[in-house]
Amino acid sequence: MVIESNYVDIRRREIYPAKVIIENGVIDSVTKIGTPCSTYLLPGFIDAHIHIESSMLPPSEFARLATLHGTVATVSDPHEIANVLGIKGVEFMLENAQKVPFHFAFGASPCVPATPFETSGATLGVDEVKTLLTKPQIGYLSEVMNFPGVIAGDAEMLAKIAAAKALGKPVDGHAPGLRGDDLKRYIAAGITTDHEAFSYEEGLEKVQAGMKILIREGSAAKNFEALAPLIGKYPEMLMFCSDDRHPDDLRREHIDALVRRAVAKGYDLFDVLRIACLNPIEHYGLGVGTLQPGESADLIEVDTLEDFTVLRTVIGGRTVAEKGSSLIPSVPLPELNNFHASLKRPEDFALPPCDTAEVIEAVDGELVTHEMVASLKNVPAHRIGDPEHDILKIAVVNRYEDAPPAVAYVSGFGLKEGAIASSVAHDSHNIIAVGCSDEAIARAVNLVVDAQGGVCALNEAAERLLPLRIGGIMSGEDGFKVAEQYEALDRFVKTALGSKLHAPFMTLSFMALLVIPELKLSDKGLFDGRSFHFIKGCKLEP
Repeated sequence: MVIESNYVDIRRREIYPAKVIIENGVIDSVTKIGTPCSTYLLPGFIDAHIHIESSMLPPSEFARLATLHGTVATVSDPHEIANVLGIKGVEFMLENAQKVPFHFAFGASPCVPATPFETSGATLGVDEVKTLLTKPQIGYLSEVMNFPGVIAGDAEMLAKIAAAKALGKPVDGHAPGLRGDDLKRYIAAGITTDHEAFSYEEGLEKVQAGMKILIREGSAAKNFEALAPLIGKYPEMLMFCSDDRHPDDLRREHIDALVRRAVAKGYDLFDVLRIACLNPIEHYGLGVGTLQPGESADLIEVDTLEDFTVLRTVIGGRTVAEKGSSLIPSVPLPELNNFHASLKRPEDFALPPCDTAEVIEAVDGELVTHEMVASLKNVPAHRIGDPEHDILKIAVVNRYEDAPPAVAYVSGFGLKEGAIASSVAHDSHNIIAVGCSDEAIARAVNLVVDAQGGVCALNEAAERLLPLRIGGIMSGEDGFKVAEQYEALDRFVKTALGSKLHAPFMTLSFMALLVIPELKLSDKGLFDGRSFHFIKGCKLEP
C-alpha cells in the first residue's frame, strides 16, 4: 500500500507532504515529496477508557462503527459482562475481539460486584483477578471503584492491586470527588488514572498529585467543557475517553469529536493529537503504531486538521473503513445469558402512602445524582407519584433470582405517560424501570423479562423493544441496525413519553450505580452513596 498525503509527525511536531509505503502490515518508509497533498495522515485515535458493552454491541460490531471515526484502539474494561457472567463473560469478549482487525486492550475488573449492596451475577475474587491478569490480552487492572476500601486498607482490594503491580501492569482509578489526604492515600496505593473528575479544580488537583486524567465525554457523563482547560497546561498527563457510549452516539461520532472540539477551542494541534493518539499507547504499553517506520500501520487519513472528517482508517496495514463505510464483515455470535427473573404484577411495585419522600434527582449529562425531598401529602391516593411535578416511580428488579422489586421515587426524567425499562443497569445489570403508573412499570419490566434482556419504552398506544440477548446487555445483530433501532427508541421516549433528557436510557442505566453519589437504587433498596448505607425512602409525618 502506498499513500501520498500530508504526514503529521506528532512526536517531532511537524507536517509535510510524504509518500508512506506499507508492507506486510508495517510502515516500511516515510519519504518527503515535493508534490502538494490535499489530505492529512495521522495516527489513529484511541479511547482510553470504555466499556464496550455500553454500546450494546460486542467488540466485533463495536469495531465496525468506531473505525468510521478513526478509532483504531480502545482500553476496555469488561466489568459489565463480568458482573453478569464472570470470567466466562470476559473470555467471550477476548475471543470475539480477536476476530476483527482492531486493537482491543482489556483489563481485569477488580470490583465485581461493585459493592456488596446489590445482587450481581458473578464475583471476581483475588484468585480470579490474578488468573485474568496472566492472560496476554489483559493489559491492566481496570478501574478500582472501591476507593473507600483502598483508603481504609481493605486487604482483598489491595491484594488485587498488588497482583497487577507485580506483573508491571498499570492500575486504573475511579474516584469521583476524591480530594485532599484521601486522594493522596488512594494514589499511593498504586492508582495511576482517573476518569471521574467532573470539575476543573478536581482534575487539577489530581494531575498535580501525579494522576493521569481521562477527559470523558460519553452518552451520559460529559466532562469535556469542565476539564478542557487542562489541555493547555498538562497535555502530557491527559487522555480522551468515552467510558460509556450508546450505539446511536457511536454511529455519529467518537474520539474524533473531542479532537475537533479541542482544536476549535484553540488548543495546540500537536498537544491535542498527543492526548488522542500517543498518551494511551505510552501509559498502557499498547502495541499500536504511531506512524513511524517499523511500527504497525495503524493510521487515519482525514480531510483537514479542523474538521477531521475520516476518509479512511487503516489497522495493521488493512483498510477497515473508507468514506463512511465499514469494510469489516460481521462475525457469527453466540447467545449467552444469565437471566432468571419472573413476570411481575402492578401490585409488586406498590409503595405505602407517605407524606414526604426521599427522591433521586437525576442530572442530565452527569452520573452523579442529587438528593431531594418531595411532598406527596396532597397527591390523590390513586396516584403513585406526581408526574405533573416530575416525581415518578423508579424500580429495580433482581434478574438473577426471584425477589420483590425495590421501589423509590425519582425526578428528572420528565415522563408524562408510560414507562421505560432496561436490563442495562450499571454495574450489576438488574432490570431498572421508571414510569408514571404501576401498570406501565410492570408492563415494561415484563417486556424485558420476556426478551431475557433489552431496553423498552411504552405507553397506551405502543410498545417498543430492542432485545439484548448477549448477557442481557448486548445485541447480536448488525451494529448499524442496532444503532438505528436504539435511535428510534430514544426518539419515542422523547416525543411520545415527554422526556427532556439528552440520553434517557443512559441516564436510567446509572440510577443503580451505587458507587456514584448521592442517592441511587439497588435491587435491595434506596442507597446513600455518600455514607454507603441504605435509607428509608417514604415517611409519614408524626
